[in-house]
Amino acid sequence: MLDCLSEMLNSSPYRDVKVIDVARKAGTSPATFYQYFPDVEGAVLEIAEQMASESGSLSEVLAGRSWVGKAGWQTAQDFVDGFLDFWRKNDAILRVVDLGAAEGDKRFAKLRLKILNSATTPLTGSIKDLQTKGRVDKDINPAAVSGALVVMLSGVTSQLKGFQTWGVKQADLRPNLAQLVHLGVTGRKPTK
Repeated sequence: MLDCLSEMLNSSPYRDVKVIDVARKAGTSPATFYQYFPDVEGAVLEIAEQMASESGSLSEVLAGRSWVGKAGWQTAQDFVDGFLDFWRKNDAILRVVDLGAAEGDKRFAKLRLKILNSATTPLTGSIKDLQTKGRVDKDINPAAVSGALVVMLSGVTSQLKGFQTWGVKQADLRPNLAQLVHLGVTGRKPTK
């Protein structure tokens, strides 16, 4: 049923998805659906929990990586690629999570924070590490910078169609985002 709901969210607005439609698509009855979930929102939360647990892949992209020289440029590119790929893969459910969080639902807000933290926390650690080595100004707040970078990336992913109308190709977006991330983390233009 969750797979059917995920599929429906990819092609229909969240508020248009009804229990009877999910049950029909799954080849079962609404009564069966209600045995597992209180409503569509409860099922969406289940999918979102699973997706949030997979967001650890965002941390893995940065594990043990260098931000110095050409390696730093590669780290920035890999991080942006991983972030955009994760967001694209989970676009439908992330839209619902964002909507629920924006409407003040604490369950969705908690999930959104968990997902964003999977990228923010390792970036913060990278900036702190660079500060310790004297490569980044001590006056920089690592959590503020990493949080701003992650929110920027999540905002960009929700506006991809807007970028296309501005004449920005996907091939141009990724390296420019990587340059912004590199500059934000290191305070320096990347060595390419």
